[in-house]
Amino acid sequence: MKKRNMKKFLIPALTFAFAGITAGCSSSGGGENGEVIVYNWGEYIDPETLEQFEEETGIKVIYDEFETNEIMYPKVESGAASYDVVCPSDYMISKMIDHDMLAEINFDNIPNARDNIGAQYYEQSKDFDPENKYSIPYCWGTVGILYNKTMVDEPITKWAQLWDEKYADNILMQDSVRDAFMVAEKLNGFSMNTVDPAQLETAKNALIEQKPLVQAYVIDQVRDKMIGNEAAIGVIYSGEAIYTQRENPDLEYVIPEEGTNVWIDSWVILKDAPNKENAEKFINFMCRGDIAVKNFEYITYSTPNDAARELIEDEDIKNSETAFPDLSQYPNLETYVYLGEDGDALYNELWKEVKSN
Repeated sequence: MKKRNMKKFLIPALTFAFAGITAGCSSSGGGENGEVIVYNWGEYIDPETLEQFEEETGIKVIYDEFETNEIMYPKVESGAASYDVVCPSDYMISKMIDHDMLAEINFDNIPNARDNIGAQYYEQSKDFDPENKYSIPYCWGTVGILYNKTMVDEPITKWAQLWDEKYADNILMQDSVRDAFMVAEKLNGFSMNTVDPAQLETAKNALIEQKPLVQAYVIDQVRDKMIGNEAAIGVIYSGEAIYTQRENPDLEYVIPEEGTNVWIDSWVILKDAPNKENAEKFINFMCRGDIAVKNFEYITYSTPNDAARELIEDEDIKNSETAFPDLSQYPNLETYVYLGEDGDALYNELWKEVKSN
């Protein structure tokens, strides 16, 4: 499985447990035209595209991987490694903008980003990059429900069904503070970016009420458990759902009626990037249609690149409602935004209460 690892929001007790991140920036060499230093999610790019970039440009790629936004951020902020290009998620991009860590994008130097990325993805990006000045969409997706059609009594269409006692011990929830709270917030008609204490208390209590029904709080394991018929219902990212459905035809993915998260991961250039010109060339290359489709086929997360989508040969995938849903048909879709230090602290404290209850 080519996939993005350990996606999204883990509480600090979990994120800081990872210490073995590769120090990819220690290389002293460079290609004939210098180098570019890239920091991306694990298994979130086709390695062949990196080799092709080096061959075509003569620029050496120094490549490093992270497992969560929360691991990436302090490493970049501290300057412990001098990266050029990073691929954070929406809410983390907002935080990096707030902390003046990003360079403005010069689209004249990245024409493929201007010409190939769908306008709707730039529009969505305004939730965290209001003027589209700092980020270029790379992958996107939704958070939804994956269910086994042979293990449920009716189609699963709502978050509310994850509170149905007849599915006790057959429900998988994300072990992720914002994603777990998003489910409870949408269930109760709240914004998933709320910092209202009363609404968050309601969401917390809903998660505590649900907890006896939950088989496990998991991240990557939801994919394997659902493929293996170990659970009937799981909260999952759409890119992972595409893979699971290939492996188990009894699995169905839905965007819940109450609404959900639509997320975007985007390329950014750091303000103090040592190789800014090469960073622009790298992103421009990754926004080429033929390169973007290779990356889509490798990692299975949806591409915002219209030119790439035209090149997808598998018509079932090209027209897949899982990979490329018509978002205008779904209500109450939101993108995560940075909630500030106080907001993060509040969520983390309430999540600890859920997990310890």
